[in-house]
Amino acid sequence: MTSLHTTRVRRRRLGVAAAAAGLIATLFTAGPAAATPDPGDKAATSSGVSVSQQAEARAAIKSGEIPGVDEIVHSDNITHVANVPKDALKGTNSDLVFQGKYAFSGNYDGFRIFDISNPKSPRTVAQVLCPGSQNDISVSGDLLFLSTDSSRSDNSCASTTQPATEKSSWEGMKVFDISDKRNPQYVAAVETACGSHTHTIVPERKNVYVYVSSYSPNATFPDCQPPHDGISVIKVPRNAPEESRIVNFPILFPDGGNPGAPDNPGVSKTTGCHDITVLPSKDLAAGACMGDGLLFSIEDPENPKIIDRVQDNVNFAFWHSATFNQGADKVVFTDELGGGGAATCNDEVGPNRGADGIYDIIGRGDHRKLVFRSYFKIDRPQAETEVCVAHNGSIIPVKGRDLMVQAWYQGGVSVWDFTNSAKPKEIAFFERGPITTAAVTTAGPWSAYYYNGYIYSNDIAKGFDVLRLDDWRTDPAKRVRMHELNVQTQPDYFDR
Repeated sequence: MTSLHTTRVRRRRLGVAAAAAGLIATLFTAGPAAATPDPGDKAATSSGVSVSQQAEARAAIKSGEIPGVDEIVHSDNITHVANVPKDALKGTNSDLVFQGKYAFSGNYDGFRIFDISNPKSPRTVAQVLCPGSQNDISVSGDLLFLSTDSSRSDNSCASTTQPATEKSSWEGMKVFDISDKRNPQYVAAVETACGSHTHTIVPERKNVYVYVSSYSPNATFPDCQPPHDGISVIKVPRNAPEESRIVNFPILFPDGGNPGAPDNPGVSKTTGCHDITVLPSKDLAAGACMGDGLLFSIEDPENPKIIDRVQDNVNFAFWHSATFNQGADKVVFTDELGGGGAATCNDEVGPNRGADGIYDIIGRGDHRKLVFRSYFKIDRPQAETEVCVAHNGSIIPVKGRDLMVQAWYQGGVSVWDFTNSAKPKEIAFFERGPITTAAVTTAGPWSAYYYNGYIYSNDIAKGFDVLRLDDWRTDPAKRVRMHELNVQTQPDYFDR
């Protein structure tokens, strides 16, 4: 078995968690940006901590219980092969997608394209400045899709922030032509109710369907009125993306969804979905929808149909994302406790909150049920200044095993095995020490995905990381080659 030792002894858990709180689409191939993105799209990144918490973090570093500031530690079976710092786009790094020899990196200020033909030396191909958080990203063929979930003055990349209370404000989906990777062209936009926090594509031969997830309506927002209990479905013709349009708004929560507090204290009220993962080969989708987890059929992609719905009103605060196993008989849901702004990997929070929930899919057809089996959470201690949360990951394609790589913000990158749904275990990790010991800071990997033999991680603050994983349990995945990977559109890795 591979040793997970580091240069430091890291056994004692830390104490109480700290509460935390434009321009035209410009292409850059080198050098700094010609202008500064609109500060209205900047995510909150830090909040103060007490003097005693600062002292505790410094003591933990000195004793070797946690890594030092910016110190890199990892298990023996992981090698850090490359890091590319931020360049023209200074905002928060978000999601990653892949196509051929390219990786596409979302950023609150736009997106960046890397040539990863040599994973040890990624090269920047293009950077597009187009502010509009989160800039969640997908690709399909010659099209790139970008989510805008901040209220803008219009749908252009030259827009500025504008209050959501104004009817003229815009949020939604943007579509780019990426047939020339060095010169992406903005070709279409579709406004959606409450914007587009994330999106998921369902590709077909002639069209691409886009499921838009958004939430938090408000009676004062003209374009985001309550109730908001469904998702927008956009149909994008591949040969005429300018004709993209909304074709449905299926109601997923006819009863309004999880009511949250005071009925369920500490649980988010369901007012839409945060993220959806589809498994087109099985006509299945899993929805992480604030206070609810969903399993539904996408046999008719314009009209998804709910199969089962679950809640966890004891340990889940915010259903954030979902991942199927290769056999389509399990789903891993993540809980974004603290909203990605709090230190939650500590003894005070414990192992069952802010964790992954592993569910088996039992039964057949419309009678399938989601059955809870266990929680998984990294047990490596984190400082009170480190925002640590279960975030985006992907399966590692190995026949006969259920393996996953996952981002945990400042908890780093974790590789874990959930072949036994009731007894998941970590088998590898990579992480950096705290950014600072003076404030709770949002940093670390937003996404960590396995693609064509390497793990690629988009670090919120530090840039684009490439890791090599060498382990007998995961090595067979190196033989699986993909041409395109949008993790929220899960492929059938072995039937191609």
